[in-house]
Amino acid sequence: MTTKIVLAYLVYLVVVLGLTFYVARTLFTNGRTFMLDIFKGKEDIANATNKLFEVGFYLLNMGFALLILKIDQGEEHTYDETLQTTVTAYTHALDTNQEVVEVLASKVGGFAIYLGVMLFLNLYLFFRGRKKSRQNMMPMPPVPVPVVAAPLHTNR
Repeated sequence: MTTKIVLAYLVYLVVVLGLTFYVARTLFTNGRTFMLDIFKGKEDIANATNKLFEVGFYLLNMGFALLILKIDQGEEHTYDETLQTTVTAYTHALDTNQEVVEVLASKVGGFAIYLGVMLFLNLYLFFRGRKKSRQNMMPMPPVPVPVVAAPLHTNR
């Protein structure tokens, strides 16, 4: 096989998994501060929630990276009468380094955009949680207490 598809897959996986780990580490190391603020300094619940968000982030992003892994090579299937079998031909096989770089740029670029959207979605959730937490912390306005005036005494 002269195609470089396996090389492209390996490079793609290394790059997107590396990006995912870097973004997740940065987001959830700094996100811990937001969680502590949201949970009013309760470290156990803040750390547990932050870790659950992190695991979900990894699962979503790695799952999406694997879902879009396939590189279209333009498969054409024909039936060969003499061999009595189906023959697969590739019209867009990755034969040159240029083709590999172009396909990888497209795949990794698309994944990086998706990862950026996920990063901002998580930041939005952190800020929203922080805002809700601060709204709940606001003290209730004091209830007015009716004052009964004492009758005025006049000195005679």
